[in-house]
Amino acid sequence: MSRHLSMRTANPALQSDTFRKSMSGSIASDGTMTINGVVNKTGLSLLLLIISASITWSNPALSWLGMVGTFAGLILAVVTIFKPTISHLTVPAYAIMQGLFLGLISRVFENQYPGIAVQAIFLTFGTLGSLLLAYMSGLIKATENFKLGIFAATGAIGVLYLINFIMSFFGTGIGVIHSNSTMGIVFSIGVVVIAALNLVLDFDFIEEGAEIGAPKYMEWYATFGLLVTLIWLYIEILRLLSKLNSRR
Repeated sequence: MSRHLSMRTANPALQSDTFRKSMSGSIASDGTMTINGVVNKTGLSLLLLIISASITWSNPALSWLGMVGTFAGLILAVVTIFKPTISHLTVPAYAIMQGLFLGLISRVFENQYPGIAVQAIFLTFGTLGSLLLAYMSGLIKATENFKLGIFAATGAIGVLYLINFIMSFFGTGIGVIHSNSTMGIVFSIGVVVIAALNLVLDFDFIEEGAEIGAPKYMEWYATFGLLVTLIWLYIEILRLLSKLNSRR
């Protein structure tokens, strides 16, 4: 084992003891986790997500499916986190449900600012590709201090969003989150950067799982972790672009 299991990631799906728990039992007869396996399953999941997103994107009458996808996706995410051994079933379903949600929210932004969805898609996958190359080339290394910093920043953002959500019930909120002011845009840029850097932690987590020979089902679970980060990144890029467009 070339590295020890001291990983920290801000992604709730990829916590430091996930692989340790998966290794506590016997290795499944279908083999062990590989990076290629994660790549293939991520590609399939993204394809399912895109197909389902096209349904709510192109059919306004089916926008209610987006709300169904929101709640069903949350339930599937919780089930996946607590029962990773069935992630081969829950992750494809999660991708489909999240696709329905993303198709709806993308259409809402697109109606306000034509072309914004395509821009967000290219920026999301461009960021994914750039960070993957940087990680593979060693330009970015997931050191312990790096992981702790991203974990703390992601946690702080989560707390802010939670407070804002609670405040919304009282007809108020944290202005900087939604504002298109300079501070609001700077805040959104910061959130996009943190979301993007979570991908580096995901790459490191996946690489380590393959190195230690985690069970084969963990390929689906690792795919789930990547989907969580990519969906968050895409939504935050949409929010940032909408703020920039609103200032024109």
